[in-house]
Amino acid sequence: MMRALAFLGFLLFILPLLILAAGQFGLFVGRSPFDLGVREGKLKPPSRTQNSVSSQAGLWPDGDYASTYASIEPLRVRGDSATAITRLRALLSTWPGARIVAEEPDYLRVEFMTRWLGFVDDAEFWLDPAAKAIQVRSASRVGSRDYSVNRRRIEAIRARWDTAGA
Repeated sequence: MMRALAFLGFLLFILPLLILAAGQFGLFVGRSPFDLGVREGKLKPPSRTQNSVSSQAGLWPDGDYASTYASIEPLRVRGDSATAITRLRALLSTWPGARIVAEEPDYLRVEFMTRWLGFVDDAEFWLDPAAKAIQVRSASRVGSRDYSVNRRRIEAIRARWDTAGA
């Protein structure tokens, strides 16, 4: 009986603390992707697993991304598209856990870090003048599932973007 209680105590108390400590020491950060950016009018394709979203999922012929988990709408640009990235930068600079790591006149790359476990998601935002939209891609660095974290984050950004009248 004591062994069972000790094991139960380990599972309920010690194991979660060890996982939390691992996150605080950066063990869940993962590696920064080397192949992000815009190439021939496209962001990197979404992952084949359920850990990313992309507004350009349907543009990739070697995967049925459009009908899968990854497909998401771009951010619509109304008004002056020349200042859209500047407005988006201002919005993201106050986002919890966000760090802008690359910025160009038509492109932002942002790392989003979760507070407790330190998981990092990489997001890209590209002003697509032909579509009058900001194309978006967001993906987890670690794991093959993100439990819709990237989708919820992009939709929350969209809600704030639309509310700001951007």
